[in-house]
Amino acid sequence: MLVNLVTRQQENPALSKADNLILLNPVSWDIFNRLLAELGEQRGQRLAYDGGILEIMSPLGIHENNNRFIESLIFVIADELGLNLKKFGSLTLRIDKAQQEVEPDSCYYLKHEPQVRSKQHIDLTVDPPPDLVLEIDITSGSLDKFPIYSNLGVPKIWRFNGDRLRIFILNPASGQYQGVETSPTFPFLPPERIPELIQRSLVIGETAALREFRQWLRAQKTS
Repeated sequence: MLVNLVTRQQENPALSKADNLILLNPVSWDIFNRLLAELGEQRGQRLAYDGGILEIMSPLGIHENNNRFIESLIFVIADELGLNLKKFGSLTLRIDKAQQEVEPDSCYYLKHEPQVRSKQHIDLTVDPPPDLVLEIDITSGSLDKFPIYSNLGVPKIWRFNGDRLRIFILNPASGQYQGVETSPTFPFLPPERIPELIQRSLVIGETAALREFRQWLRAQKTS
């Protein structure tokens, strides 16, 4: 069974620099879809597929803690700016024609929130892609997901590697992502503030760090 193959590889730490990441190549699109069916929807792994390469990632504590805390920061920003935010977490984003699939750590609708406000299921054949994707990419050697996000038309990506947050904007003309110094949506927020806040949360607690961040945001608005 394909699930047994995945389980055996996860138990062998020599197959990956971190024991939560597996790369398999080559894997056909048909086998990938069979694996999805066997694993089912109630699985702990996040999968990505592109060009015959299959990535299977089981998030560790540091990965999920960073993911959830940054998500809380994004919520606080949206709340303070009066923006409607719709969160879709690790939503499966799939392009059957291109045989690509990715499950981001988190994804959000901001600009296109009104189009999906009433929806709890996204159909990318009729619905817009998320406006912002968050990728926690701490493990080296992971699959490059940018070509998938480009084909999907995701306009913005935040990628955090455990030390630094980088912001990427899609250039529609070239189909490539370009790194920028500040977020067009949140120009007042230096990217280096994010790792600082993560470290602060480890000292004073997440709720206290979020409270401080909210106060800082309010000061920025009035300055």
